[in-house]
Amino acid sequence: MNKSKSAQTNYLDKIESPQNIKSLKIGELKSLCDELRKRMVQTVSKTGGHLSSNLGVVELTVALHKVFDTPHDQFVWDVGHQCYAHKLLTGRASRFSTLRKEGGLSGFPSPKESEHDSFVAGHSSTSISAANGLAKAKSLLKSGGTVVAVIGDGALTGGLAYEGLSNAGRSKDKLIVVLNDNGMSISRNVGFVARHLAALRARPRYVRAKMNFSSMLSAIPLIGTPIRNGLLHLKTKIKKMMYSRSSFFEEMGFNYIGPLDGHDLEDLIRGLQAAKRMDRPVLLHVATVKGKGCDFAEKNPDVYHGVSCFDEQTGSREPSPDCFSTVFGQEMCLLAEQDERICAITAAMKDGTGLVEFDRRYSKRCFDVGIAEEHAVTFAAGLAHNDALPVFAVYSTFLQRSYDQILNDAAISNEHIILAIDRAGIVGEDGETHQGIFDVAF
Repeated sequence: MNKSKSAQTNYLDKIESPQNIKSLKIGELKSLCDELRKRMVQTVSKTGGHLSSNLGVVELTVALHKVFDTPHDQFVWDVGHQCYAHKLLTGRASRFSTLRKEGGLSGFPSPKESEHDSFVAGHSSTSISAANGLAKAKSLLKSGGTVVAVIGDGALTGGLAYEGLSNAGRSKDKLIVVLNDNGMSISRNVGFVARHLAALRARPRYVRAKMNFSSMLSAIPLIGTPIRNGLLHLKTKIKKMMYSRSSFFEEMGFNYIGPLDGHDLEDLIRGLQAAKRMDRPVLLHVATVKGKGCDFAEKNPDVYHGVSCFDEQTGSREPSPDCFSTVFGQEMCLLAEQDERICAITAAMKDGTGLVEFDRRYSKRCFDVGIAEEHAVTFAAGLAHNDALPVFAVYSTFLQRSYDQILNDAAISNEHIILAIDRAGIVGEDGETHQGIFDVAF
């Protein structure tokens, strides 16, 4: 873990609500971030849970609570497996050791648990649609406040995220989508000029100047509008050359800010303040490192995404006995060796469903479709229709998302697809959003 001299101040123990961090200065907030990471590693090493994803959003969470006021402002965490710092900052630090235990804290956001958790989360790609509804209700009822959806780049592989973007972008409500981008491509694509311009665009003076300049040009009689349109057109052309990502979101109706360094508190606070001032949908793009601040989690973010108990200092774990997923993966390899029609499909869960070795041996027959369970089933039906033998390996809780496709795209046509359903039954530690108890009802 990263250490600092001021980390011994114990800011975290003094925080009873997010209001307690409002008066902290940048240096103190950085020390608080160190404490949050230390508490997470200590706790998850004993309880199990999601580690890498939570370590990656510590600065972002602190910045959000510095700028906004929950529960008046509302945060929607996509999937919710990155909400640990949020829980620690919203009056639950003293109970954090009960994480994922019976009668203890949920591993995901839960409005039953705290007024600061605005929406139940557990499955991916839902945050923007939920935030769209929350923000629209605020507009209709004039209740005030801003809604912020925090969504990872992985969740953007799910189609529901784009349905949410399409509708939220044209809503004109006070809605901020924070795109938490922890993909490695961000470090290669973002150079000095892009970072510098992104920081400038997030500054309050830039935002005010942009609005004032546009209004001033429009107010000039006769020539104001043509000049304004011409300058805006030129600006858009130049920006599209430099920011290929931003144009996509702006075409959907969002003001785009970023990409920003997701571990630079000052940049994050400045960017969030700029977004808060805009009376329209904003997309704030931040680049983060999964597992940040914990050496073994940074080096192996996928391994420490969702973990059982481990050694707090080294990250080492007791070897797990063979489980359904392990045996399933071994059998898939044996069967695929005998039958070239066999294909494997996973929805971003290659490791969890035991398909890593299958992918290594038969990469052309192993398809990771991202967090898109609906597509996975219909894709399998298409494969089957043309004589392939598809096996969709999926957790029971996530197969719920494909119910319509099972009925209409596979069952009605009597397509021969195989659903290898893992984690069926009661799933205690992960709570109500991950129970695999609906298979028989299917």
